[in-house]
Amino acid sequence: MRICVFLSAADLDDRYTRPAREFAKLLGKGGHTLVWGSSDVGLMKVVADGVQEAGGRLVGVSVRFLASTVRPGVDEMVIAEDLSERKKLLLEKADAVVIMVGGTGTLDEATEILELKKHGHTEKPVVLLNTAGFYDGLKEQFRRMDDEGFLPRPLTDLVFFAEEPVGALAYLEESLGTP
Repeated sequence: MRICVFLSAADLDDRYTRPAREFAKLLGKGGHTLVWGSSDVGLMKVVADGVQEAGGRLVGVSVRFLASTVRPGVDEMVIAEDLSERKKLLLEKADAVVIMVGGTGTLDEATEILELKKHGHTEKPVVLLNTAGFYDGLKEQFRRMDDEGFLPRPLTDLVFFAEEPVGALAYLEESLGTP
């Protein structure tokens, strides 16, 4: 499986890095490929290190103005002209998406994939990994949108909420029929 992961490039504490490292090791040991923003700093580096150390492949998609932060020695690297093209390429290269902790860039990427899915432009499975309750507020907001009729499809058709890395990967493998 080629799994796109949207996440932060910030240096974060152990409550976020430990589960990210755990997810990365599961992904790599499963023989899967990480498709990610290609940064070699912060949480993005933690995940890339874990996938690579566990035997998985790395496909990076960066953007020209961030090219100085790209990770060397990846299996495939693409440099997009702008953030819009980067999001498009990340999604094209992936079979599924996992949204991990992050800031405004991660939120932008997350809402874009959910908007595409809402309108039937993709059926790729999407998991929101709610590490340490980071997305509790967003999860509640999504539920309110669903309950009050703002979504044309049920929330459960758009995104799966996982509290732990093992649950996130299990959902993706089940969704795509991969052992």
